[in-house]
Amino acid sequence: MNVSQAVHEMKLAAPQMAATSAEERNRALKYITQELIAAKDEFFAANAEDLKKAEESGLKASILGRLKFNENKLNACIEGYQGLWALEDPVGKVSLKRELDDGLMLKRISVPIGVIGVIFEARPDALVQIAGLCIKSGNCAILKGGKEAAATNRALFDVIKRAATEAGLPEQALLMVSAHEEIDELLKLDQDVDLIIPRGSNAFVRYIMDHTKIPVLGHADGICHIYVDRAADLTDAIPLILDAKTQYPSACNAVETVLVHRSVAGAFLPDLSKALKAAGVSIRGDKEVSELIPVDGELLKEEDYHKEYGDSILAIRIVNDIDEAIAHINRYGSHHTDAILTDDDAAAERFEALVDSAGVYHNCSTRFSDGFRYGFGAEVGISTGKIHARGPVGLDGLTTSKYVLTGRMTCVRDYAEGIQKFHFRDL
Repeated sequence: MNVSQAVHEMKLAAPQMAATSAEERNRALKYITQELIAAKDEFFAANAEDLKKAEESGLKASILGRLKFNENKLNACIEGYQGLWALEDPVGKVSLKRELDDGLMLKRISVPIGVIGVIFEARPDALVQIAGLCIKSGNCAILKGGKEAAATNRALFDVIKRAATEAGLPEQALLMVSAHEEIDELLKLDQDVDLIIPRGSNAFVRYIMDHTKIPVLGHADGICHIYVDRAADLTDAIPLILDAKTQYPSACNAVETVLVHRSVAGAFLPDLSKALKAAGVSIRGDKEVSELIPVDGELLKEEDYHKEYGDSILAIRIVNDIDEAIAHINRYGSHHTDAILTDDDAAAERFEALVDSAGVYHNCSTRFSDGFRYGFGAEVGISTGKIHARGPVGLDGLTTSKYVLTGRMTCVRDYAEGIQKFHFRDL
């Protein structure tokens, strides 16, 4: 069966998946969890095969880190599923109940989006998380992982799909595509696919956005900032910046640029530089920064602040005040996650109000921008757009609305001719 036919059958089955009860979906998640634990040796063997090929092909360490699927990552996936089935059902929530007139009742109810295609990078654990989120939210999911993780993804998907079907979910609820050319075919299926969520490089996400009529939810860049204010605790700022840069340098929520208030730069930057160097971080900066601390490579120019490194590299810039920091972030950032370090609550409130990003933080690491850490039961992706969902997209972001109107054989004509009048009463 080709991709077009399989996706069309999924579209026909989507209403059945949407109509499953919370109990049925939770039962499926619990059964999948059991089967994942039982088959772990199979996953680890497949992952060893993927890692060997990746190492032989010369992939960089940051990609190998994402590709690795070990006991710790499996445990994190299991913990995520346990959190998922404990969460409230996102489907069927009534967000509006309005009496338009006697006997004419309107409700706005949350419903699954339908058929969601998720194209993600070489992270096998992402496949597990995405499948779980789609099942919990009553959606059908088309999954396309990176070729580097082909063996691991196939092993994981086969277990998840078999367990979901055995637990009573529609057989068409999950589909995995593997060939690169199938992506282009998938992008043409705007009649059957309701949403595409791409997770990958800037160029890849841009390609998806430019080659489909299907709505796309996601982000192309992860250029995150930390602004060290003049009222920051400079001692505590250093380990926080190290966390944001080194805890997972290739993550989209790792900090890429640190902005430092001019009044504290002389005292702060030498200590920060020592800590970064000790942690293996390469520092980039302009002429002014280079006069205070050693920098690596060529001095930064204005256009360089648009760069996402995704590695153990950090750009540093000195700013005159909070307003210059905000202007820099709004101009060069990707509207993902940006933080201020300060003990001045007024400065923090100004920063929170004026920085135009999906996540705006005060005195905490940008690495907290994550669906699991928000209590969403993991995430299917992070959106920097402003339509439908923004920030980490968890269960609620995978639903949309349906308006249900109940009357008594009621006709519009009576209202148009003034025989009846609306009284609009929220209940």
